[in-house]
Amino acid sequence: MTDILSSIKKQAAAAAESGLDLAVLDMGPVRIDSGAIREVAPYLTAKGYRHVSVVSDSITYEIAGGSIAASITDAGIDVRSTMIKPNSQGDVIADEVSIVQLLLDIRQRGSEVVIAAGSGTLHDIARFAAYTTGIPFVSVPTAPSVDGFNSKGAPIIVRGEKITIPSIGPDAIFADLDILTVAPSGLVAAGFGDMLGKYTSLFDWTFGHLAGGEPYSPFVAKLTRNALQRCVDNVDEIAARSNAGIQILMSALLESGFAMLLFGQSHSASGAEHHLSHYWEMEYLKLGRRQLLHGAKVGAACAEISKLYHRLAAEQLPFVTGPEKSRIADEIHRLPDEHAIRSLLRKVGGPDMPETLGIDDELLARSLREAHRIRPNRYTLLRVYNESMQSAAQ
Repeated sequence: MTDILSSIKKQAAAAAESGLDLAVLDMGPVRIDSGAIREVAPYLTAKGYRHVSVVSDSITYEIAGGSIAASITDAGIDVRSTMIKPNSQGDVIADEVSIVQLLLDIRQRGSEVVIAAGSGTLHDIARFAAYTTGIPFVSVPTAPSVDGFNSKGAPIIVRGEKITIPSIGPDAIFADLDILTVAPSGLVAAGFGDMLGKYTSLFDWTFGHLAGGEPYSPFVAKLTRNALQRCVDNVDEIAARSNAGIQILMSALLESGFAMLLFGQSHSASGAEHHLSHYWEMEYLKLGRRQLLHGAKVGAACAEISKLYHRLAAEQLPFVTGPEKSRIADEIHRLPDEHAIRSLLRKVGGPDMPETLGIDDELLARSLREAHRIRPNRYTLLRVYNESMQSAAQ
C-alpha cells in the first residue's frame, strides 16, 4: 500500500511555508495498491451511506463500475449506475449533456455520494455534479492517464468552449494496480505525457514569478519536480507497465494534483503546453472531430514549447528586460530540449509529434500564436513573446 498523502502532509508541515493551506489535504484514504477496489464498499459502509451513484461509461463499467456496483449492493446499500453516453462523434466528454444526465440520476435516486469509475473526463463530470448537488464524490481511477483525479477544478465544455469551474476534490481515492497495470498502453503513455508537461509548466511558473510577479511556492514546485523526476528515472518500468512502474506513475500524478491543491492554483502543472492542448481540443470540437487524449496532447505540446523556448533563448530573449533576464535564460538552458522530450515520449509508446496526433502545420502555427489567450491571466513566456510580436507588428 502506498500512503502518499501522509508523506506529503509531513513534508508540507516541515516546510512551514506561509500560504500553504494544509487543510485541503484532510481527506479520506488514498490507496494505490492491488485490490484497492475491494475497499470501496467497506468505506461506504463505514461512512453510513445508504444511497450511492456510480458513474462510468460503457468501457469503464466493464472494467470497474459494474463490479463496484455489485459489491455495494452486496453490502446492503442502494446503488444507481449511470453510464455516460458518448456524443455524436463517439466521445464521452464533460459537457452540459453529460452533466445533466448524471444530475438527473442523482436527484431521482437521492444519492448521498458519487463514485467516479473511470479516467479524467468521468471524474470531471462526477466532481461537478457532486458539487452542484452538495454531496461528496469518491475517485476510482481506471487508468493512470491524468493528474486531475484529485483536482478541485472541473474543466467543462460549455457551448463548445472549455472553462474550468471550481468544484470539489474527492473524499477518498482507490487506485487499484490490478486495473491500472492492464490499462491500454495509450492511456499509460498519456499519463506519462501529462507528467512530462511539468517541465515547461514549472519553467513558465518560474518565468511568471520572476517577470510577472506571480505568486510562487518553492515547496509546491519541488514536490512537482520530484514527482516528474521519478517518472523520468523509471521510464522503462512505466513503459513495461510493471506494478512498480505504474505505482510510480500513479503516485506522481496524484502528487501533482495534491501540489495544485496546496497552492490553490494550477501553475505548477499547467503552462503554455496545456494552453496548446486546450486550443487543439476546442478546435477539434468546432470541427466535429474525435477527441485526442489529454496527456498525449500535453506531451507533444511540451516538446513544441521547449523547442520554441530554446530558440528564443538562442536569440537572447530580446523582448525580456530587467535583472531577471539572465536567470530566465539559465532556466531555459536547464529545460530538456525537444529531442530529449520526444525520446522519452517514444519510450512509453506515446506520440512525440503534433502531426502524429493529426495536428497539421497550420493548426500548430496558429495555436502557438493564439493559445496564450486560453488563460489570459497566466503570465507565460509564450504570452509575453506573442504580445511582443503583436506590438512590433503594429
